[in-house]
Amino acid sequence: MGLLFGRLRAAVVGIIVVLFCCRISLGQAGRFDLTGPRIDVRVTRGDKTLPIASVPNLQPGDKLWLFADLPRTQSVHYLLVAVFLRGTTNPPPDKWFHKIQTWDKKVREEGVTITVPNEAQQAILFLAPETGGDFSTLKSAVKGRPGIFVRASQDLTEAGFEQARIEKYLAAIKTVDPGDPKALKEHSELLARTLNLHPNQDCFNKPMDQQYACLTQTGTQTLLNDGHGENVVSMLSRSDTSALIGAAANTSIAGGGLYSAYVGAVVDLVRLTSNLHTAQYQYIPAIAFPQVEALNLRLNTAPSFHNPKSVIVIGLPSIQKAIPPPLRASDAQFVTCMLKPGVTLPVEGAPLVFSTAFAHDMVLHINGAPRADIPLSPDPFKGGLVLRPEESRTHIPLPNERFGKGDDQVKKDSSPSGNEPKPPTDPDAPKTDVTGTITGYWGFDPFTGPTLPLQDVAGKDWKLATDSVLIAGRENHLTLSSTGTACIDNITFERSSGRVGEAQWKRSDKPNVVDVTLSLKSVDPGNIHLDVHQYGETPVAAVTAQTFSEPARIFAITLHAGDSAATLQGTSLNQVRQVEVNNLNFTPIGEPAIAPGQTGASQRTENLTVSLPESSQGPDLHPGDHLTAHVALRDGRTLSHVVTVDSPRPSVTLLNRAISKQGVSPIRLANPDDLPVDEKITFSLHSASPFPRNGKIEIANADESLRSDLTISSGLILQNAHTLLGSFDPLKTFGTSAYGPIRLRPIGPEGTAGDWISLANLVRLPRLQEIHCPSDPAALCTMSGSDLYLVDSISNDVSFANPVQVPEGFVGNTLSVPRPPKSGFYLKLKDEPDSENMVVMPVQIQRAPQPPQPVAAPPPATSPTAPAEPPSSTSAPDSHEPAPPGTAPDTAAPATPPPSTPQPARKAR
Repeated sequence: MGLLFGRLRAAVVGIIVVLFCCRISLGQAGRFDLTGPRIDVRVTRGDKTLPIASVPNLQPGDKLWLFADLPRTQSVHYLLVAVFLRGTTNPPPDKWFHKIQTWDKKVREEGVTITVPNEAQQAILFLAPETGGDFSTLKSAVKGRPGIFVRASQDLTEAGFEQARIEKYLAAIKTVDPGDPKALKEHSELLARTLNLHPNQDCFNKPMDQQYACLTQTGTQTLLNDGHGENVVSMLSRSDTSALIGAAANTSIAGGGLYSAYVGAVVDLVRLTSNLHTAQYQYIPAIAFPQVEALNLRLNTAPSFHNPKSVIVIGLPSIQKAIPPPLRASDAQFVTCMLKPGVTLPVEGAPLVFSTAFAHDMVLHINGAPRADIPLSPDPFKGGLVLRPEESRTHIPLPNERFGKGDDQVKKDSSPSGNEPKPPTDPDAPKTDVTGTITGYWGFDPFTGPTLPLQDVAGKDWKLATDSVLIAGRENHLTLSSTGTACIDNITFERSSGRVGEAQWKRSDKPNVVDVTLSLKSVDPGNIHLDVHQYGETPVAAVTAQTFSEPARIFAITLHAGDSAATLQGTSLNQVRQVEVNNLNFTPIGEPAIAPGQTGASQRTENLTVSLPESSQGPDLHPGDHLTAHVALRDGRTLSHVVTVDSPRPSVTLLNRAISKQGVSPIRLANPDDLPVDEKITFSLHSASPFPRNGKIEIANADESLRSDLTISSGLILQNAHTLLGSFDPLKTFGTSAYGPIRLRPIGPEGTAGDWISLANLVRLPRLQEIHCPSDPAALCTMSGSDLYLVDSISNDVSFANPVQVPEGFVGNTLSVPRPPKSGFYLKLKDEPDSENMVVMPVQIQRAPQPPQPVAAPPPATSPTAPAEPPSSTSAPDSHEPAPPGTAPDTAAPATPPPSTPQPARKAR
């Protein structure tokens, strides 16, 4: 271990020395977005020539045609140097250096052809400005440190591969409508799968209008991860010496890191090229983007034509045996329908197939069919290899077409001897084992890809699986089977109303089976028709299924001794027709009610009360009896459930009640059950059995939205074991918005509730203050008060022949009413509009002022001892009924005399 560590440390120290001595400087280089010169390359192997874009690897003996496609107006002469390398520790011989003067006339017109020598492992190009000793300087640099250029060749090539994948993704995703997030996510996943990239999933959590910009963001490429931790592009744009030294142990120089024509683990020490410079030259890397025969170069540093001049370093494919692309099916169980327009074979595992032109002349060979090769094109946007649109499958004889009628030539060609093969027993029976194999060329070498299952005829014999039961009123899952399910276009079903709905479906894990989801929430029980639409000119396949009602489920039956009613708990209890227990027939009362706390549940638990007929006697049942209940459903089915008779429920009766008047109101309530909400009620109850001290009395309104409990410690007093007194303050307990009937029931210590009994009817009373009437009997009076919105109507007669209606939402403090009789008037309340309540309150009459009287002569002087005449009474409101019209009131006072008129009482003095 120590020896190994020593060797590793020595290797790292050696690299550090190189870095220190040769002073690496990428500066603060940015992305590779500067356009560089163009170099055209063609490769000839034997009698076949391919452009460089279709060559993943070189081999000894290959002939390279090189041409520097520089502009005619190029002012600086560039020297193109091609060098072959043979490893990090074995400098190349002189004859492996090829000097190409790009400004030479013959070179500019014809290019140069060189041959890959034996034992060569890498190839690299230098493009340097002409200067004195340029060729010898480059040769010396390569021979002196070959490992640096070996690594540069490898990593520049790999960086180009990765950048090609990224740019392929970006170019394709930009074709998606930014306003369609579903398509954006779908195509992003297909591209990522085929290109082996990992888009930033956080982009899909952003608002819809930001997802597109997030996915197409460039720069440091933080949104795209190649699956190896850090991509080459982001590493190339940094200049962190410590990170470089830390990665050195994994390089070829230190004994690790092997290159493959197919990108595997990404390594990054390409910037070692810029560590090496002389007085004349400084090396800058270039990433190549091949298009046909052109190496389109991109730089991350602008070239310099001053000393030290920039030498552009260009990597060429590695010299090694071909490694075919590891294509594989995305889903081994997926069957491709050959009848579908725009067939795409879902494959993955080899991103260079989709991002480069290395794979070419690919076809899908139909196994078992003669001359059945269908051209393929890689399309990462669609997630696989696409059958070329110009090729129609009707021109390719598939296995199921070989024995078709009228295809005699195909029959002959399918037999080596030309004799017609013996057809199957059933010519129309489709083959279920049709497969196709992907084949093509990887550069100069043929390769064979995966074999995929295919379906070339529409499925037949569609039927519903035997274990599929459809229940009306809910979402259903069923399975359909056929001879083949790959060519389904869509599945529809017809509702009982005639409206057609589309079913959701997906392929099952089982062969030739498809899972279908139907929403039958608005469908009644009965037959339902499913239509399977398939690709191709195929008739619609119809499947008929039966839908049933949701079967009732009984969870529990509660029956107390002495009760004539029982409670069922379960689901779909509306199907219950009758319950028979111990020869007693209980029938439902009303509709099932949802159990508390079950409103949002998908399978809601319900409670259903069943009761004996009123004419029947109570059942003679005892606590602890074990009986069997037979529940008869409306569709004829019968369910059985075991019932254990419970102890009798607590029972109380109302003995008496009294209302504590809190104030004086002119309203006399006609209904004795009415309880003003601001008044307390005291009541007494009789319990059939001794009332437990830990029992309670529950008081609630009709819908139980308001409820309160009275206990021995709060509101209840035991007079004896069977008699108890209670008091209840509705205003304090329920508030000012409480009205309507309130009731009570006993609750046992274990929570068993007795029957509800009525306690009172809560009403809210308005506060009537005064009634002011004018002297004219026909004029309307004004009634003032507060909370007048609680009044429904007012009338002077009990029949309410001509009532004064108070509108809804009235917020005033006065009402205009007819002059009430002396005996009072009638009032109906909003809280109880059926009762005519008497109101007796004084009416104040406003007298009209009297005309001035003539001044009378002074009366004769009176004796000082005579008693003074009392002064005339002033006009005052009458608290009683006024005198009949036309008669002078006895108590009418004269009008007030003018100030100048002396008062009679004063004259008497």
